[in-house]
Amino acid sequence: MVFAIVRAGGRQEKVEVGSIVTMNRVVADDKGKVTLPAVLLVDGDTITSDAEKLAKVQVTAEVLEDLRGPKISIQKYKNKTGYKKRQGHRQELTRVKVTDIK
Repeated sequence: MVFAIVRAGGRQEKVEVGSIVTMNRVVADDKGKVTLPAVLLVDGDTITSDAEKLAKVQVTAEVLEDLRGPKISIQKYKNKTGYKKRQGHRQELTRVKVTDIK
């Protein structure tokens, strides 16, 4: 069983070939492919965490869709001063499917 821990949009995700991951928005190349940097590689009983060896490892993924996360409501209020502030936010996300770990 081969899997890798990759740096994906500011977080680390455990991925295998065929797994689908939702991460912060990334820009794909003209073919719709993304290369993710590996932090750890597990190949059966062999665990690779050396930075020089991980520089040669490539985890490629194809972009399935660009989407937006759920609406987050931000409200601030201070008592007796009349201060109220309401703000919303939706995170830009990308859903990718891992195609290859070399």
